[in-house]
Amino acid sequence: MADRPRLTTTAGAPVSSNQNAKTVGRHGPVLLEDFQLIEKLAHQNRERVPERVVHAKGWGAYGTLNVTEDVSRYTRAKVLQPGTKTEMFARFSTVAGEQGAADAERDVRGFSLKFYTEEGNWDLVGNNTPVFFVADPYKFPDFIHTQKRHPRTNLRSATAMWDFWSLCPESLHQVTILMSDRGIPTDPSRMNGYGSHTFSLWNDQGERFWVKFHFKTRQGHAHFVNEEAEKVIAKSRESYQEALYGMIEDGRFPKWDMFIQVMPEDEAAAFEEKTGWSAFDLTKVWPHGMYPLIKVGEMELNRNPENYFVEVEQSAFNPSNVVPGIGFSPDRMLQGRLFSYPDAHRYRIGTHYDALAVNKPRSPVAHYHMGGEMTLGLATNPDAYYEPNSFGGPVEDPSVEEPPHRYAGDVARYDFRGTADHYSQPRALFELFDDGEKQRLFNNIAGAMQGVPQFIVDRQLAHFDKAHPDYGAGVRQAISVQTRDDAEASLSTSHSAAAE
Repeated sequence: MADRPRLTTTAGAPVSSNQNAKTVGRHGPVLLEDFQLIEKLAHQNRERVPERVVHAKGWGAYGTLNVTEDVSRYTRAKVLQPGTKTEMFARFSTVAGEQGAADAERDVRGFSLKFYTEEGNWDLVGNNTPVFFVADPYKFPDFIHTQKRHPRTNLRSATAMWDFWSLCPESLHQVTILMSDRGIPTDPSRMNGYGSHTFSLWNDQGERFWVKFHFKTRQGHAHFVNEEAEKVIAKSRESYQEALYGMIEDGRFPKWDMFIQVMPEDEAAAFEEKTGWSAFDLTKVWPHGMYPLIKVGEMELNRNPENYFVEVEQSAFNPSNVVPGIGFSPDRMLQGRLFSYPDAHRYRIGTHYDALAVNKPRSPVAHYHMGGEMTLGLATNPDAYYEPNSFGGPVEDPSVEEPPHRYAGDVARYDFRGTADHYSQPRALFELFDDGEKQRLFNNIAGAMQGVPQFIVDRQLAHFDKAHPDYGAGVRQAISVQTRDDAEASLSTSHSAAAE
């Protein structure tokens, strides 16, 4: 035992016994003065932080981003210069499920990346799909409510889900992806990742470009159909964690190729006129024929965390974490997330969550934030606790100022969703599916609509019809077959009960 460390309290005092409480006599009451017991029980009560409202169940790993191509004409960001290799951390997740949800459920997957660059942390907080259900941050809390539990039944509500989607036609593209074969990737390494939002890049000449980020899996795509996923869940609710952790432990490091789509700043208006949707609409993609993929480099995950809670559960990703050469856009959902994500972390983890090891930049940090919970001892000049000051405190650097955005117009609440084309992109996706993929799409939707009031079903079917006549007809037929099968099964059950 001499070679083992001595057990201590959190204050560093040695502990004489970790087996028996201090009592009055052999059978007497436990004493409040047993501060080591009190400390142990108090810490147990505080071993969890509130789970994320969305993306609660997650899996993470460390790795590297290696830039192999030259995209310096678009950005001054050092992390994206050719030959640069940057350490990073990735967290994948489901969106709707709680922490106890099964990994192989049908859901969108989060795809969040933190790059520890020499100019500070750059976080790319996306999903495994290039689009999302809503385009305005006003609707995000409402959408998430439909994915959570009904206040009265405490059960997930298919009625709420389809009611919302049928009233928000911009959701059709993402709904089609979710209900297709792509809705259940077999594990995190077998899916793509996307920044999803439109961001911006800017170079040393002051030029701005709108940009979309893509990460294409090198492992190949693989997905479960419903029946396969049910078998997986019956054996393990942790299939993603097992797969990601296992492959990295075995030295089979998953890789993704990184690409960007680039649009010159002044082309956004013409793009909208030509396509019928905004370049900043999160429910739409940029056609690759108009803006082809440009290779940037490769991402590899090659190291598992040592402590899941410390490094995965406490990891915090913010779209607002950008570095010089990378910026934002008028994407409404992005603008909303710039506030909501860091605010969620301050509530969930603590004021200075970004000083925790997994979130802490590898570059020097110097600011004037003071006090608050979890102040972890940032070394500063005690006489320079305000700015401006005459005592050597950190100063601003005008050289990293972003070029001005060319925004203009009257302040109002504009409904661009009401005039956008919400059907051509789902139609193009539907037409890519072969007959088997289409039939599974129909069956998945029909199954997910069980118990939903007919008027809501009819409203959603009208959207499928607008996307493609075969889309609506196929779902109607699948619902009809399922209704007949359910009726026959119910009748059979009744006959069996009567015979007994």
